[in-house]
Amino acid sequence: MQTIDYRSDTVTHPTPAMLEAMHRAPLGDDVYGEDPTVNQLQRVSARLLGKDAALFVPSGTMGNLASVLAHCGRGDEVIMGTRGHTFLYEAGGIAALGGIHPHTIPNQSDGTLALEDIENAIRSEDVHYPPSRLLIIENTQNACGGYAIPVDYTRATADLAHRHGLKLHIDGARIFNAAIKLGVDVQELSKPADSVTFCLSKSLCCPVGAIIGGDADFIERTRRMRKMLGGGMRQAGVLAAAGLVALETMIDRLAEDHTRAQHLAAGLAEIPAIHLYPGTPQTNMVYFRLASDARMGTTELVKVFGSEGIRIGGHGDEFRLVTHYWIDDAAVEKTLVLFKKYLS
Repeated sequence: MQTIDYRSDTVTHPTPAMLEAMHRAPLGDDVYGEDPTVNQLQRVSARLLGKDAALFVPSGTMGNLASVLAHCGRGDEVIMGTRGHTFLYEAGGIAALGGIHPHTIPNQSDGTLALEDIENAIRSEDVHYPPSRLLIIENTQNACGGYAIPVDYTRATADLAHRHGLKLHIDGARIFNAAIKLGVDVQELSKPADSVTFCLSKSLCCPVGAIIGGDADFIERTRRMRKMLGGGMRQAGVLAAAGLVALETMIDRLAEDHTRAQHLAAGLAEIPAIHLYPGTPQTNMVYFRLASDARMGTTELVKVFGSEGIRIGGHGDEFRLVTHYWIDDAAVEKTLVLFKKYLS
């Protein structure tokens, strides 16, 4: 029985075209800057983002951490959302490894940070305060429902940050999903920022990796940080080859994932025991809660779905179902049949 896995788009396996490219990739030592496949991936990524340069790193978490370390020194402060990935899910790395202070402000329901809250969070020059150096926003905003953060807002946050002498970093793990949702070129979302990361290993379907984009000086600093963090890879073109295939073949098809998420949500909305989050899905994530009188609780539902060959992730009474390349129309239909079977 083939497993259908909705827990995240991180569960995606490389496509046959990626595996073939990985097998045939020309290789070199990337720490010496000699891997031609890595170098090509970095050039293509920089061009897509509208940046001077880019760096291939093992993970999005390392990409964000290396970026923060390159922007900030020990004792500096970073402003970010209470629902931001760097604050919630990156093991406190900026504080533990960088001595950098996180200053959190609330995310709004659409994933943004209120401009007034950002401005109020920026410290004045005072010996008692950590210096505010960096603002982080996330696009798409995962923990707020996969919201795509629009171009005008991104420009406004960049203008605000720069006016106060701060840099802007975008955690763009799924920034191509945001671009597809908004119908814009990804450069419109990335160019206002001083740095941006995106994941190859999520909706783009690669087995490993992420990209950092920025100006040439910044990327040289992140290269040093990557080495310091243990991310200096050798014949990494084996992995980068999959990224090149992804950037050529996987971006435009993200719209299919969004459409399947919409179909999934429409079917779930017909089940009284399921309460969809307002506005879901924004991109490829469907968020919902179980009603208090649902026939099954979270743990039992996850277990019975697993026995049927479908993996779903539930925490408390909250569920997030993520569509991706390996979720097709038949998988969505089977999923809806089972939800109706166990909850109607």
